[in-house]
Amino acid sequence: MPTPAARLQALPPYPFALLTQRVRELNQQGFDVIGLDIGSPDMPPPEAVVEELYRSAREPDHHGYAGYKGTPEFRVSVAQYYERRFGVKVDPEKQVLPLLGSKEGIVNLSLAYLDRGDIALVPDIGYPAYSMGALLAGGEVYWLPTREENGYYPEVENIPADVLQRAKLLWINYPNNPTGAVADLAFYKRMVDFCRQHNILLASDNPYCEVTFDGYVAGSALQVEGAMDSTIEFVSFSKSHNMAGWRLGAAVGNVDAIKTLLTVKSNVDSGHFQPIYDAGIMAFDEIPQEWIYERNQVYQRRRDKIVAALPQIGLSGHTPQGSLYVWGRVENGLGDGTKYAEEALMKAHVSVAPGGIYGPGGANYVRFSVGVPDARLDEALERLKKWYGTR
Repeated sequence: MPTPAARLQALPPYPFALLTQRVRELNQQGFDVIGLDIGSPDMPPPEAVVEELYRSAREPDHHGYAGYKGTPEFRVSVAQYYERRFGVKVDPEKQVLPLLGSKEGIVNLSLAYLDRGDIALVPDIGYPAYSMGALLAGGEVYWLPTREENGYYPEVENIPADVLQRAKLLWINYPNNPTGAVADLAFYKRMVDFCRQHNILLASDNPYCEVTFDGYVAGSALQVEGAMDSTIEFVSFSKSHNMAGWRLGAAVGNVDAIKTLLTVKSNVDSGHFQPIYDAGIMAFDEIPQEWIYERNQVYQRRRDKIVAALPQIGLSGHTPQGSLYVWGRVENGLGDGTKYAEEALMKAHVSVAPGGIYGPGGANYVRFSVGVPDARLDEALERLKKWYGTR
């Protein structure tokens, strides 16, 4: 067999693929592993969304290619959502691009902008696709310090001049995966101004904007004056409407960035099945805010259970106002996040995500997902308490 491409030598295996494989092997050996690791909603989408998929799929002319840019109706729906939700007006023809889930768009954006020698500025605690996409494109990653005491905001003040000269992308993500941190418009303004000053594309990953708690309302980087000059934002139906397996998202923002991303996508994929777009329109246009609120109340109850249990399982952490996650710091001499997750898996048969998956800044943490049924969550926490209490 020929040698794989050199770019893959710099690309480690995707961490969740490895974690999922380990859990599968333990289950096959007869162990009942409870997964608190993957951020996949355990509840179904709104019934009306499923019904719209079914209705559209019965249309005889809805089974061909829907187009590289999706349907015009879907792009209009995304544009209307941005105006209704954030007060941001965008051109559905030039500033909206459907995605096969936001992860695909994240990686393809790196392919679209990064050559050998180019740099992506990536928080040292963040979604792995930001760094993986840069490495896959042949670019380099410059890790931005992201500290708990600084609200988990990436620090851009001390980036070396030679790094700034080669930097093309800056990734941000709030509500944040994995920390649950949130951002205000003042933060977004600082990032927009920084990117405009240094000729960098600001990439705002915003899939958790509808997963918020305690009255917090998430914003958009595109709300900042001048953001359209230098910003692209990603949204996803995976988390907002429990449609993770449907792989539907969108990129919104700068005209040139959308056009450049489309150049990659049109050579890689051919768009979605049209009923997926029609179901997405139903989700954005017709599903009431009450459905989102009631779903979030379920997540909030689970969040509170996990946060309350942290001191009893050797961890500390804050109460997040958004995302699907609780981020816990390993305490009491239990080692780092990798060791904690390994012991929890092998001795309590509970799978949590080690923080090092999310970059070097996450080494001493673990992440819990609230996307697990209540009874299984209760059992998992009891197992962890028993394991920790008998160490």
